[in-house]
Amino acid sequence: MDLQDQLKNLFPDHVPEETHHVEDTTNDIWLQDEPIICKYEKRKGKPITILEGYTGATSDFKILAKELKTKLSVGGSFKDDKIIIQGDYRDKIMAILKAKGFNVKRVGG
Repeated sequence: MDLQDQLKNLFPDHVPEETHHVEDTTNDIWLQDEPIICKYEKRKGKPITILEGYTGATSDFKILAKELKTKLSVGGSFKDDKIIIQGDYRDKIMAILKAKGFNVKRVGG
């Protein structure tokens, strides 16, 4: 007897709802012709990676920032049309963006 059968025995009048699948909205990000600039800096002695130069909608860039932070399991922020990622993740970020179809240009080091 699995869990579904047990639940049916406990709650015979319950009608289960259909599960709704959440669609992946990251594929709807606008791809641009100009490359996104991927820079490395140190602020207060700590390394950061900065992405700038995206000409699409700000909401798309925020979605991209959240996805990068989630995939890399790092902190970061979105300010002044720039994505700031804590740590030096230029190679990994460039690989992720190229897989999505973006042109990426490495600057600084």
